[in-house]
Amino acid sequence: MNVVNDTGCSWINDLDRRTNIKTLDKDKLCDWLIIGAGYTGLSAARKLSELHPNKKIIIVDAQLAGEGASGRNSGYLVDTTLNDGFTSNKELSNYKKKTDIYKLGIDVVKKFIKEHQVDCDWNESGKYFASSNEKDRKILENFSKTLLKLNFEHNILDKDDLGKRLGTNFYNLALYTKGGILLHPGKLVRAMVDTLPDNVGLLENTQLNEWSKNSDTIICKFNNHKIITKKIIFCTNGFLKSLDVKNNYNFPLTLTASMTRPLTDTEYKSIGEPKEWGVLPVRPMGATIRMTKDKRILIRNTAEVHSPFKMSKSKLNKRSLNQKLGIKKRFPSLADDIIESSWSGIVSRTRNSSQIFDKIDNNVFVAGCYNGSGIGVGTLFGEQIAIKASNENSHEINIIESRSKPTWLPPQPFLNIGVKTRLIFERFRSRSDV
Repeated sequence: MNVVNDTGCSWINDLDRRTNIKTLDKDKLCDWLIIGAGYTGLSAARKLSELHPNKKIIIVDAQLAGEGASGRNSGYLVDTTLNDGFTSNKELSNYKKKTDIYKLGIDVVKKFIKEHQVDCDWNESGKYFASSNEKDRKILENFSKTLLKLNFEHNILDKDDLGKRLGTNFYNLALYTKGGILLHPGKLVRAMVDTLPDNVGLLENTQLNEWSKNSDTIICKFNNHKIITKKIIFCTNGFLKSLDVKNNYNFPLTLTASMTRPLTDTEYKSIGEPKEWGVLPVRPMGATIRMTKDKRILIRNTAEVHSPFKMSKSKLNKRSLNQKLGIKKRFPSLADDIIESSWSGIVSRTRNSSQIFDKIDNNVFVAGCYNGSGIGVGTLFGEQIAIKASNENSHEINIIESRSKPTWLPPQPFLNIGVKTRLIFERFRSRSDV
């Protein structure tokens, strides 16, 4: 089944449409082939070009570069997380390793932005882990103890202070962390596409159907042509499983989100004219909410087992209705028809929330599965998997590889049954904050 380009995402619709799109129109040979042109693949291509300026590098994507999960996420560049999927922060040493990786991810994105003078609405505004349920106070107090031990600047806020900051009285409490960054994910990933080096060839709307290894070469078959390469790096994140790569260690989840039109001056004044902010849920299935720089409200309040390739318009409309209800719960004075666009996107999960970063054969490498933190970690892992695939090492690789490896997942249909059951359970526990 083909991945479909859609025009439902506000982040992507904010950008000028590209005209320099190339597809695979004949058989090709290359030294390096990268599958997936999101944050990870684009970062890997940039680093390979630096390390191998005289080699032929090709990056392919089944849809338009950067317009998958990279361009349609909520735009959080995180320094800390309260949970990754369904895994809480239980061991301090493991949590520190995770935040070390987040810091490296922030640093590599900052470096790219500075080098290429990228305007992606970067805002070091921090973020809120917020809840309407007073019973979640204990969760935030325990999280605060973890952050104190690691010297993360933060504070717990109550309803009145939150109302002034967010423009809504919906939340009763929150933990604010200073280090998080909000940005426009479409602008960031488009800059990565536009600044690809000259010795990197980009092929889009070019879906890999089958790949095989033959001695020291890898044969990749597409719809009408093939690419033969010496080395390959898989950077398809939520689609790794569909390519039979690490398929017993990761699974995709489909998320949906909606964004409003910009609030009018009257609407904006009615909610107190708050500065740009971002809220993450205390519990895994709660809603992610953002007030953007240009006064739009984004909401993401679904996660489900669904075909990663396409969501029908009718199914998307049903989820958009839930998102409208979520916005109205928080901002009852706003108009009923305020949502401008809705879209779906794919995240990749592992059982223990560890990322995939592996050499799986002499010339086959893979990086992915960021458990919802793909902007920084995906960019970092792309750069570092290129270094690893070049038989080199780095301080960053040592940190990445010090984390636990992803744990094995049960086969189908048991996996889907287990994931669906857990989603239902977590959705029930988070029902007040959807």
